[in-house]
Amino acid sequence: MNQQPSRWRMSVAPMMDWTDRHCRYFHRLMSRHTRLYTEMVTTGALLHGDVPRHLDFDETEHPVALQLGGSEPADLAASARLGERWGYDEINLNCGCPSERVQRGAFGACLMAEPQLVADCVKAMVDVVDVPVTVKHRIGIDKVESYDFVRDFVGTVAQAGCGVFIVHARNAWLKGLSPKENREIPPLRYELVHRLKQDFPDLVIAINGGVTSDAVVHAELDRVDGVMVGREAYHHPWWLARWDALYYGEPASGLRREEVEEAMVAYMEREHAARGTPWHSIARHMMGLYNGLPGARRWRQVWSDHRLKGEPAREVMRRAHEGHSLALTP
Repeated sequence: MNQQPSRWRMSVAPMMDWTDRHCRYFHRLMSRHTRLYTEMVTTGALLHGDVPRHLDFDETEHPVALQLGGSEPADLAASARLGERWGYDEINLNCGCPSERVQRGAFGACLMAEPQLVADCVKAMVDVVDVPVTVKHRIGIDKVESYDFVRDFVGTVAQAGCGVFIVHARNAWLKGLSPKENREIPPLRYELVHRLKQDFPDLVIAINGGVTSDAVVHAELDRVDGVMVGREAYHHPWWLARWDALYYGEPASGLRREEVEEAMVAYMEREHAARGTPWHSIARHMMGLYNGLPGARRWRQVWSDHRLKGEPAREVMRRAHEGHSLALTP
């Protein structure tokens, strides 16, 4: 498609309670080029809350994007400015989350019903930051399954200065489904995302939803500019170790799994010394590191054992590898 790979060629989706800064540090150890996203941060949390807690990140996380939740142009502009000042490479507006809590705040997926408001929000942010302002959205809401709906949404928002759309290829059902069910029950319709790329060839269109294999990624990169992976990247993080070579033509990081684990333990020690962060709030993100290998279950059990929370992280790692050769597995 493009001669140069899009900056959005591969990314890990923003996921509430999962893609915090510790998770992103972990993912960056395995891929230098994959774009990483924060959990959604609401404008209210930034404008009236603890800004460093929400925005601090490690310099190694670049390229890293801040995802905002909100629907007031002025609040989004102020939050985007904060994000840029903090050093984020992109500001992303959430127009895809279907949770009732988000709906009560009148943002997330319900914003798709108000494309002009989204355009106003995007313009307010574009006017005050120099980094890209992007939108993550669904292909429709509730039972509206017309392609025209998402085409008109993208067309309206693009006119406000958004050049990158990350499309979760399912509808969001605002009533009757939990957020988890909304990730699984509405059918995937990749063909609508492909049509968006055909109709808007100058926009960057990335696809999200149900991507679980290299075969799917390769097929989609022939049709769109990028692929965003969510739960599969979280539960099987070692997949990321292949992405630099497969999708960017760059050497892989070269780290073995046990070297990634060692790097995470060193990070846990630094975080505890600097902030008092308990190691188990970091370790929870790496539970899938050895997935599929003999001994992985026991390794996870040791790292997840609440009785060991008082032990130093390095001691827990020693116990996790005690009595088997998991650490020697590539």
